[in-house]
Amino acid sequence: MNRIQIKDKNFEISIPEAKILERIKVVADKLNADYADKNPLFLAVLNGSFVFAADLMRMITIPSEISFVKLASYQGTTSTGVIKEVIGINEDLTDRHVVIVEDIVESGLTIKRMIETLGTRNPASIEICTLLLKPERLTVPLEVNYVAMEIPNDFIVGYGLDYDHQGRNLRDIYTVVE
Repeated sequence: MNRIQIKDKNFEISIPEAKILERIKVVADKLNADYADKNPLFLAVLNGSFVFAADLMRMITIPSEISFVKLASYQGTTSTGVIKEVIGINEDLTDRHVVIVEDIVESGLTIKRMIETLGTRNPASIEICTLLLKPERLTVPLEVNYVAMEIPNDFIVGYGLDYDHQGRNLRDIYTVVE
């Protein structure tokens, strides 16, 4: 399936699953080295990061934990700019090394808000790990040290990312075509 239709939009494969997994392995290797003796808490942002988080965690070889938070800022194909925390964090973050696992960082507003919220809970450190980064879309300064891939400002779907709740199940990443 090189081309698919979801609702009113057509998409073509832009990043095949094999390339995605190859890039996740690079990020996982870096995390394994950087957190070798730290027992990090991976905090996956639902819904979009669940596929990335699952594949990433299977490549993490160090002692670690994972938990989930759900934030909502999207409607259709664009961010609403309003971030609502839907499911909170129950873990004690005091002196923990926290790695936020995100599917995509675009404006950076969601991650910035999350870092501010987590920072009040006295973690030892907070890092961002994202499958995809759109550097030209960033509207706030962010240090993203674990990036699987940088992509242009296209609307994409698949591998956990959706278009109006559809397409998360696709194994590859697809880009919208006009």
